[in-house]
Amino acid sequence: MAKRDYYEILGVSRDASSEEIKKAFRKLARKYHPDVNPDDKDAEKKFKEIKEAFDVLSDPERRQRYDQFGYAAEEGFAGFGQGGFTGFDDIFGSIFDDFFGTTVRTRRRSGPERGSDLRYDLEITLEEAAFGAEKTINVIRTENCDKCEGSGAKPGTKPETCTYCNGTGEQQEVRTTAFGRFVNVRTCEACGGTGTFIKERCPGCGGSGRIERERKIDVKIPAGVDTGSRLRISGGGEAGRRGGPPGDLYIFIHVRRHKIFSRQGDDIYVEIPISITQAALGTELEVPTLDGKARLKIPEGTQSGATFRLRGKGIRRLRGYGSGDQHVRVIVQIPRKLSARQKELLREFARLSGEKTDDSDKGFIGKMKDALGGK
Repeated sequence: MAKRDYYEILGVSRDASSEEIKKAFRKLARKYHPDVNPDDKDAEKKFKEIKEAFDVLSDPERRQRYDQFGYAAEEGFAGFGQGGFTGFDDIFGSIFDDFFGTTVRTRRRSGPERGSDLRYDLEITLEEAAFGAEKTINVIRTENCDKCEGSGAKPGTKPETCTYCNGTGEQQEVRTTAFGRFVNVRTCEACGGTGTFIKERCPGCGGSGRIERERKIDVKIPAGVDTGSRLRISGGGEAGRRGGPPGDLYIFIHVRRHKIFSRQGDDIYVEIPISITQAALGTELEVPTLDGKARLKIPEGTQSGATFRLRGKGIRRLRGYGSGDQHVRVIVQIPRKLSARQKELLREFARLSGEKTDDSDKGFIGKMKDALGGK
């Protein structure tokens, strides 16, 4: 497919001045630039065409060759043909210059830097999770050096001004294009953005201004936390740089598994064994709870697996009022060994209840054999 004429692409005549060519390009660039038309392939293709035409016609020598020989003179000269979107920052900078009348500046600031956050995993008991607790933990973190107060310089001396950036902490790179200046401001490589240079380093921290220390930190655990709960201690993390604030300390809670209690949300569950006579006749039991013991009435005729509720004996609600409940599941235990007298009494009970305990009662197994023809 034949290329379109460069003058036609920019919409100017062949005797157009350099200023007219520049003006036409800026107008079209504002309209078709990829940053203005994201994910628009047609606009991207159009912009490439406009940029190629401008690169040639804005250069007096290349324009003269093009006027004389056409596209044959441009073999190897097309900016986009060799290097992709070369100079997009320069071009887009000039477009913003047109919009706002200012020079585009891309800068990386290097002022105060906040310290890193720390994580601490803390294991607690179910009782501590239910009612809250106070713990003391040991945390290793970086802090500002006491001897140099974080400056990194030997006590009695001060950091000197960096001669590479004159104390600004920045280095500037200025590029001039046909449309104005493009200024790139980056962190000074010599001082790392501090604007200072340490001639005599602090012996306590080696010039870093920071040392590692182990600290004891008191932690208040609120009632109602569970595994996965996270507590934040503001400023409990590592020290900041260049006068920046410290990070935070995050404490992740892990609740240890209990021997008899299990937890579901704010409720507590426990299983209690009872005897046949207790289940049949009813009784009153003393059952364990998280904060002591409580009385529980078992009505007569209670079946194994029945569940009873002790209101307010569960976990204190973390976000709200009151506490959950404790659910007590009773398990009727069958004695494994019986004395002769106990067996006699049970048979008497069975007879009084209309139950058959001798061989005449074939039971379920006997009936199954009869149904299968005695096999």
